Amino acid sequence: MPDEVKAQEVATSDAVWPRSDEQIGAWTDVYFRKTKAVVGRFGDARVTYALFMRRPVVSAPRLAIEWLEAIGRERGVTFEIEQRYPEGKWVGAGEPILYVSGPFYHLVDLETLLLQKLGPACVAAHNAFSMCADLPGVAFLAMDARHCAGTEMAEIMAYAASVGSARAKRKVNAVGFIGNATDATAHYFGQPKGLGTMPHAIIGYAGSTLRAAEMFDSCFPDAPMTVLVDYFAQEVTDSLETCRAFADRAAAGTLSVRLDVAGSRYLEGLDPTASYAVLERHVPEAVRGYRTEEELRYLVGPGVSAAAIWRMREVLDEAGFPKVKIVASSGFGPKKCRVMSEAKVPVDVIGTGSFLPIRWTETYATADIVEYDGQPRVKVGREFLLRR
Repeated sequence: MPDEVKAQEVATSDAVWPRSDEQIGAWTDVYFRKTKAVVGRFGDARVTYALFMRRPVVSAPRLAIEWLEAIGRERGVTFEIEQRYPEGKWVGAGEPILYVSGPFYHLVDLETLLLQKLGPACVAAHNAFSMCADLPGVAFLAMDARHCAGTEMAEIMAYAASVGSARAKRKVNAVGFIGNATDATAHYFGQPKGLGTMPHAIIGYAGSTLRAAEMFDSCFPDAPMTVLVDYFAQEVTDSLETCRAFADRAAAGTLSVRLDVAGSRYLEGLDPTASYAVLERHVPEAVRGYRTEEELRYLVGPGVSAAAIWRMREVLDEAGFPKVKIVASSGFGPKKCRVMSEAKVPVDVIGTGSFLPIRWTETYATADIVEYDGQPRVKVGREFLLRR
């Protein structure tokens, strides 16, 4: 069976999320299981949980809600879900995103897994929105899968990127995320399959950047081609050689060069002085004001800097390849994207997994019961969660 067919079959299978009571019991906090036993002995109650985050986020509750509804069907109970902030809306710190009501007996053992599905998605959606909104004219490609801790996280992060992207499209007419790197979650971006051309490994296998491009073109002649050009630290040389060899692709706009320069060195031909000079030619205001050390690194430092992208655009245009696109990757998170926006970088696509939360403690969603049998009651200090 062809690999592509196998991948599509896997992509249509159900995500491996705990559904049975045995699975849920194995993955939930023990004290919730003990609480369930107590409630089972002394009588059930109808409760309402408030689910919230301790930091501002973008609401991304769909996967959590769908899982909760599926468990309700499995158990033959109905959970009342009040979505205070629809998907894609900005949510302030401490604001309940959801109120969930139902039998205490059937809700108490679901809290652990429910929060796992809510918190990380909301933070990642916030990050993805910030990145897309700061660079509204740039297309983004989600390349986060290899950084995820398993397939559940990979699905949550892909979903989150699509939510943040959709918000940026609504708010600032951004291009946003056009796809991602795997088939299994491509549907969140309206794609039938994942997107991507070549990793560094194929360059090493081929022995040269041009030969790798020739191999790819031979196998996928009708697909757009993005060529990694940093393997041999000859980004300028290898880009121009590839463009000349594939002049028809270059003229048709189906050829891109991807910069993924290691953070330990500069793009071919650049150094600190030359990097400043590049930005002085195009966006002098970007380097004339106060900048933090981190911002300066993004602007004129080693790796994929603003100066590196501007220099590559200069080189391509001067050589007569204005339709060849530039793809950039390597550490493009919210902070870097903001600086790139200020430097007006001429980048066409950004490949990123850096919308994933950097500090995992920020992803912790919290739930508190705020009503027992219709009576408002919550632990002292959490009164702000009570329904008004």
